Amino acid sequence: MNYAEKIKELKDKKNAVILVHNYQRGEVQEIADYLGDSLDLSRKANNTDAEIIVFCGVRFMAETAKILSPEKKVLMPREEAGCPMANMVTPDDVLNLRKKHPNAKVVSYVNTNADVKALSDVCCTSANAVKVVENIESDEIIFIPDRNLGAYVKRFVDKKIILWDGFCYAHDSISEEEVLSAKKKFPEALLLVHPECREEVIDLTDEVLSTSGMIKFARKSRATSFLIGTEEGILYRLKKENPEKEFFTAGKTIICSDMKLTRQKDVYLALKEEKHEITLNVDIISASRKALEKMLRYV
Repeated sequence: MNYAEKIKELKDKKNAVILVHNYQRGEVQEIADYLGDSLDLSRKANNTDAEIIVFCGVRFMAETAKILSPEKKVLMPREEAGCPMANMVTPDDVLNLRKKHPNAKVVSYVNTNADVKALSDVCCTSANAVKVVENIESDEIIFIPDRNLGAYVKRFVDKKIILWDGFCYAHDSISEEEVLSAKKKFPEALLLVHPECREEVIDLTDEVLSTSGMIKFARKSRATSFLIGTEEGILYRLKKENPEKEFFTAGKTIICSDMKLTRQKDVYLALKEEKHEITLNVDIISASRKALEKMLRYV
């Protein structure tokens, strides 16, 4: 079966849109209406006129789409696709942090579950985290859940940042030693890394960028070779959009297993049967929407 053709037919028939994260498999990127990072896709989810959103990513992303467009049907092709980092912080953790630091504002990375967003003052993405923390009216910030992104933000703001000990297992696994080895192997290549990486890796880089930032930078740069320090799915898009340039992993290939669960067949079945719909409590949607809408002011 030609799933791509069947998906297009169903999209047209059902007024559906397919949002795909940059880390998805190449076959899934090929059927995207919109391809991007969390911030890009959050904005598309907020602005689309489609009646059905099919979100090819992990659960917190599909939840974000539902929060921003509660009247739409949001489908997740593989309902078990989650984010281990998002699961590292719970609502009870947030409440305990607030008790411990009563004057602090809570900034939650979008890589959190909806019930955590609902207890946050504002959300952020890797692309706008510094801007969000700079602008929130507090000198004391609880930053959850990613300790590495929080440490990166800390470099640019004169505020007390209280870090939670969460992390992305994929980015956190990139070591200083393997990056130095890659730089030695490809001395002319520019090193682009994601801010979810460890501090010692960020210290070696030429640019620290979100995945969409990497896409834009590679497109505009005069450089012809790049070392990429993020999940390997982005290499498919980078190579496709810049065939005259070379892209290498900054060390070992890192893979988010949850991001790789979705195939074209899953998208087809989810759209055909309208299954794996995201449902959220009305109160959770209302509270978390406020935090997300504040985030969208800083784009």
